[in-house]
Amino acid sequence: MRMILPFGLALAALIGLTGCSQSSDNATSSSEETTILRFSHLWPATAATHTEIFEPWAKKVEEESGGRIKVEIYPSATLSKGGATYDATAKGAVDIGSELQGYTAGRFPLTQITELPGLSSSATQMNCMLQTLYDDGVISSEYEDTHLLFMMGTGPGGIHTIDNPISKPDDLKGLRIRRPSAIAGDIIEAAGGTPVGLPAPDLYTSLQRGVLDGVSLPWDATGSFRLIELTNTHTNIPFYSSAIVVTMNKGRYEGLPEELKQVIDNNSGKMMAALAGKVFDADDDKFMAEAKAKGDVMIDIPDPLNDPAWKAPLEAGTQKYLKDIETLGLDAKTVYQKAKEASAACKS
Repeated sequence: MRMILPFGLALAALIGLTGCSQSSDNATSSSEETTILRFSHLWPATAATHTEIFEPWAKKVEEESGGRIKVEIYPSATLSKGGATYDATAKGAVDIGSELQGYTAGRFPLTQITELPGLSSSATQMNCMLQTLYDDGVISSEYEDTHLLFMMGTGPGGIHTIDNPISKPDDLKGLRIRRPSAIAGDIIEAAGGTPVGLPAPDLYTSLQRGVLDGVSLPWDATGSFRLIELTNTHTNIPFYSSAIVVTMNKGRYEGLPEELKQVIDNNSGKMMAALAGKVFDADDDKFMAEAKAKGDVMIDIPDPLNDPAWKAPLEAGTQKYLKDIETLGLDAKTVYQKAKEASAACKS
């Protein structure tokens, strides 16, 4: 089959592949073309996000297209760096990308309202809330430069440290805690800790070398990046969740034949958001059980917004974030209210 190559490959590669393509055309009677889509994300190839969400999605798209679409997946930020993947997708450097909105501070302020404390207690609820808000047009304006495939989100993020049990905010004082987003950072800072911004792939060595005292992550990421090997005290406190987007370059999508667009559409939206939520929740359970099995210390604070010690810093972090958005001229209060409504509807 003659290959349509993604934009941005080196000229030498284009020249080399052109010869192969011409030979292939001469050897086959098929006139149908194969569209190759390069998919970039930051999770390791061993993570459930890769093996149970992205790989099955790619396989299903390929099968339903009759082989006319081939998805090449590049894990571990090998094709585009974390924090740059959304822009790389919008500009066409990659065809499909998955990014945590928190990695690009200020780019998705309305979407990140869903990360605030008290809005979700599971990945399934978070994914449903995110996709609902996108489908209802509440946050869709933030993604107009790409063709959004589906929204995802993690389960609640906790705090994982080495020999530093965190049961109250004062326990965070003097500790350097990796924050996954500005929201989590505001809350860590309000509680007395020092938030540090680092990409997920750098966390293992940073903990190992003492650059960090702990990390704030959901259980699935703590396990996927092998941080359970290093941490031994865990505070299960749902003080934030992380939003994730899976999106496609708009030009690549619009350039597909209608029947191939339909294949992409059939594997987008609420169906994929629901599937991803189940995968994240199962991973949370798996890695928490793994940490318990090795005898790690577990501290449970299931309702921090009603906990006398944690209520103040969580509310302070929430109000700071909403106020910061309002200074941008955005209607943070309305989106926050709609997020609450979607959260309640998605809880059942």
